[in-house]
Amino acid sequence: MKKMIMLTTASLFAAAVGLQAQTTTASNPIRFGLRAGVNLSNMIKSSDNDVTTGSKTGFNAAALVNIPIASVFSIQPEVQFSQKGYKESGTALGAPYEYKRTTNFIEVPLLAKITPVAGFGIVVGPQFSFLASTKTKFTVANATHESIVEEDNDNLRKNVLGGVIGLEAGTKNFVASLRYNIDFQNNNGDGSSTTPAYKNQVISLGLGIMF
Repeated sequence: MKKMIMLTTASLFAAAVGLQAQTTTASNPIRFGLRAGVNLSNMIKSSDNDVTTGSKTGFNAAALVNIPIASVFSIQPEVQFSQKGYKESGTALGAPYEYKRTTNFIEVPLLAKITPVAGFGIVVGPQFSFLASTKTKFTVANATHESIVEEDNDNLRKNVLGGVIGLEAGTKNFVASLRYNIDFQNNNGDGSSTTPAYKNQVISLGLGIMF
């Protein structure tokens, strides 16, 4: 997936170079937008351990700007808040338990967007993620324990490089998006069942408004 995203990004930029650049006009202006939606996140294990996880839901919200370069090509930098993580369930000492790990990120996707037909777009590009906070929640029987993971924990990578590929569809002022993003770097976990080494992967759905 990493190679596919990088190759697709390179291809889109190469195609853009071959297109005749256009001066932004009233019919093709720079536009700003806001988007919010839901994440479905999980992890990709980077080490051999006995952790089996499931997807968890989270929230995403973004501000973006779309900068036209050519008739069907634009650059779309964004700043977004994104909740990631995973959940694990099983049995401990005969009692069912559930463990959730939530990681909150401030992210900067730098996307290339190609619009082959009006109302439909393909976005792809790198994403830089900055860890804001990490919270864990452990529930067994009727007891729940929540904790905030200290930011100086060596098992937390604070800055992560990843990639995004997705589809957008909508009208002039409204847009719906479906995206997949994945970390290219794992956290600094030691590979144990309690601190696994993993990469985040997220499927995101969003609705946005353009101005």
